[in-house]
Amino acid sequence: MRASRLVQLLLLLQTRGRVTAPELAEALEVSVRTVYRDVDALSEAGVPVYSEPGRSGGIRLVDGYRTRLTGLTSEEADAVLLAGLPGAAADLGLGTVLATAQLKVLAALPPELRGRATRVAERVHIDVPGWFHRPDETPTLAALADALWHDRRVRVRYGRKDRVVDRLLDPLGLVLKAGTWYLVARQHEDIRSYRVSRIAAAEPIGEFFSRPDDFDLAAHWSEAQFDFARSMLRVRARCRVRADQVRLLKFSFEPAAVTAATESMTEPDAAGWVEMDLASESYPVLLHNILPMGAAVEVLEPPELRAQLADLTAAMAANYRR
Repeated sequence: MRASRLVQLLLLLQTRGRVTAPELAEALEVSVRTVYRDVDALSEAGVPVYSEPGRSGGIRLVDGYRTRLTGLTSEEADAVLLAGLPGAAADLGLGTVLATAQLKVLAALPPELRGRATRVAERVHIDVPGWFHRPDETPTLAALADALWHDRRVRVRYGRKDRVVDRLLDPLGLVLKAGTWYLVARQHEDIRSYRVSRIAAAEPIGEFFSRPDDFDLAAHWSEAQFDFARSMLRVRARCRVRADQVRLLKFSFEPAAVTAATESMTEPDAAGWVEMDLASESYPVLLHNILPMGAAVEVLEPPELRAQLADLTAAMAANYRR
C-alpha cells in the first residue's frame, strides 16, 4: 500500500511541480505528517525531492528530473477506459486505481500536452444520471465487479416483483444506463440483464467459467434494449397516415414502435396516404402518442380508440370555438 502511495506522490510532484504538504495530504488521503515521512522515504531512495519554506514554498522535485515509473499496470489500463466516469469507477472499486492511472498518463505527457489535458479536465465534466434521479443502492456491485474481472461464477439472490430467486450466474458485463447499473450474465445458455439494485446478495463461489468467444457486450445491450422496447408494445391500432408526414412518428413514438410501424406500412394510395400499425404499451398512451400528429393520422380500428379520439378532438374544438 505504501509503495503505491509513494509512486502517487512522486507522480503528483512530477505533474504539478511545487505542491504544499496539505495539498498532497488531501490528494493522497493521508495526514500531513505521513506526507513528510513519505517525502523522506523518497529522498532516502535517491529521488531528488526537497521542501521550500515560506508562504510560497512547498515540496518539489529538482528541475529536469523525470521518473520513468509511468507504465500502467493491467488494472490501471482497465480503469483508464472509465476516465470520463469517475463515479462509475468508484462504484466498481477502481477509484484509487483510476487516479493513479491518470497521474501516470499525465506524467508521461510532455509539458505542453499535460497542460492541455489538465485544462480539459477543469472545463468538461460528464454527469450521467438525469435530473431528479436518485441513485440506486448497489451494495453488491463491488463483489459483482470482482467476479466479472476474474471470470468467476457468482451466486446471487435477485428480487423480482413477486418473489426473491436464487441464481448461479456467469457475469459477462456491467452496464451503466442513465445512472442505473445492470449486470449482463449467463445462466446455462441464456444471457439476461439483472438490475444490480435488486441483487440482495452476491457470493463468488470460486469456480471459473469461460466467456463466449463471440460475445460483444455493447452489441448485446443494444439488441436487448430494442427487444425489451418491442415487448412493451402490447396494443396496436390500424391507422391511415399521410405519407409525407410519416417522419413525424419519431417525435411521438419510441424507436421500436417506429420500426414496427414502418415494417407494417403499405404503399401510398392515390391520395398520398399509407396504412400502418401504430403500437404502444396501452391504449391511453397510444391515444396521446397519436394526438400530436393531428390531421395527418386517422385511426381506422379499434373502433373504441377511434371514438375516444373523436370525442377528445371535438372537446378541444369546442374549447377554441368558445
